[in-house]
Amino acid sequence: MKFDLATLRALIAGDHHADRVVPPSGFTAQLTVFAAAAMAFLAVFALALSLAAGRLADRWGEELARSATIRIVAPMDQRAAQTDAALRILETTKGVAAARALTDAEQQALMAPWFGPELALETLPVPRLIEVIEDTDGMDPAGLRLRLAAEVPGAVLDDHSRWRAPLVQAASRLRLLGLVSIVLIAAAVAAMITLAANAALAANAQVIAVLRLVGATDDYIALAFIRRFTLRALSGAAVGAVLGMVAVLLLPSASENGGFLTGLGFQGAHWLWPFFIPVLAAGVAFVATGSAARRTLRELA
Repeated sequence: MKFDLATLRALIAGDHHADRVVPPSGFTAQLTVFAAAAMAFLAVFALALSLAAGRLADRWGEELARSATIRIVAPMDQRAAQTDAALRILETTKGVAAARALTDAEQQALMAPWFGPELALETLPVPRLIEVIEDTDGMDPAGLRLRLAAEVPGAVLDDHSRWRAPLVQAASRLRLLGLVSIVLIAAAVAAMITLAANAALAANAQVIAVLRLVGATDDYIALAFIRRFTLRALSGAAVGAVLGMVAVLLLPSASENGGFLTGLGFQGAHWLWPFFIPVLAAGVAFVATGSAARRTLRELA
């Protein structure tokens, strides 16, 4: 059966007599609607995870690629002088947009989660940290390391490349995992609808035989099953998608202190993506039911 404008019109308008071939309720109807709703609900979360992971990978890649840290590991009586020397070098380094030494309060706040808020920095050999922000052109880490080694022996440059790449890679793979999950969900919907369609076709074998005797074509019979199961999948997926969007909406919103797990919701135009899930479910049901109907009708011939 070819999918053309006439088929689409028949699929939407339907046929009262052909619709009687497919039972309007019962096990197959309930299975189709429930499977579509459950899978659409899960697909919304998989989509939200994939989009959030994509945002996270982009943000980490952009922010960490434009920042670096210099640690001044020197005796206390030399630390201030070496810090000033490193800052002077950074002022004349191409690709550095801004550089500043963190204050004691800022460094104490960084270590508070591990050592507590009452940490006294003067009692520990904590290196002085210098925050370096690169411009759009970027800097030459190798050249900067050579200059620091020659003029500031206690300076250690960390351009975050060692741990930036694994983080970005992990977020990218998480995004891919979300997309793979959506594909697997679509495959599961196709399998369940195929089973339901086969059961409905087998249960109506005698009715199909009578329809053939009175001149009904296989395309006419198949279209009746396709229409009923496609509409069931569409309605069930629509309910599941709406419930999934409500559940995502109730998740904690993203915040700087909340981390990744509070940013799993949709943002901006991404809220439009879940509306395509019922359409996808209907398309999967159309293909799966059509395939099952053609195969079963050949077997019943």
